[in-house]
Amino acid sequence: MRLAAGRARALGLPTRGTTNPNRLRRVDRWMLGNPLTRQALQAPQALVVDLGYGATPITTVEMFTRLRTQFPEVRVLGLELDPDRVAAGKEAAAPPDLDFRRGGFELAGARPAVIRAFNVLRQYTEQDAVQAWQTMLSRVAPGGLLVEGTCDEIGRRCCWTTLTVDGPQSFTIACLPAGIETPSDVAERLPKSLIHRNVAGERVHELLATLDACWASAAPFSPYGPRARWVETITALAGRGWPVLDTARRWRLGEVTLDYAAVAPL
Repeated sequence: MRLAAGRARALGLPTRGTTNPNRLRRVDRWMLGNPLTRQALQAPQALVVDLGYGATPITTVEMFTRLRTQFPEVRVLGLELDPDRVAAGKEAAAPPDLDFRRGGFELAGARPAVIRAFNVLRQYTEQDAVQAWQTMLSRVAPGGLLVEGTCDEIGRRCCWTTLTVDGPQSFTIACLPAGIETPSDVAERLPKSLIHRNVAGERVHELLATLDACWASAAPFSPYGPRARWVETITALAGRGWPVLDTARRWRLGEVTLDYAAVAPL
């Protein structure tokens, strides 16, 4: 993997830096409700690293604000490779609780409980993305997690993978049900580990095809609204034997989380 230019030898390549307010609200909300992330965040003064926050620090600040509502001791560190982006972050910093620093996959020496890395790995090859996973996970605190994924520009279609040092644990789709024609509309937002696997014969392709079929069969629920149709879709998905890990409480938010083994590349 190439190293970014600079004395600190920060690992990685600069991203486009595109960001918008509330773009990552769906993953933040999920982190507050997921048992694994909640357990990691309960550590005293747990540190969360937001890797590759972009041209402005707004989504890092939003994550800090949201996490603090339930975890008042949590600390957040935003990391970027571009010095100008770090400087922009410093203007919003409130150290030591919220800070910004130059860094990449090596995490600038931090040992976080949770890493959020969104829209960071799409420019890499699948092999390099897996290497980046391993580099980040080698630096998390005991019991730490990596939440890595991709979303559209306004955060209405998102997919992410949650990993521990033992590897990928779960795969999540989160969307605005009113904003899709079919669930497979999220395909272009699959994380790097899966986006090139959306072809016949691969598990993730089968998942999206099954979701579309369940969505079609749930059409009679449309009069009750897109969220009701989404809940019925995931109910049908679970009924077909897919290892769905969450409940209707999350489905009503336009989410579904499955065991990663259900979509793992063959």
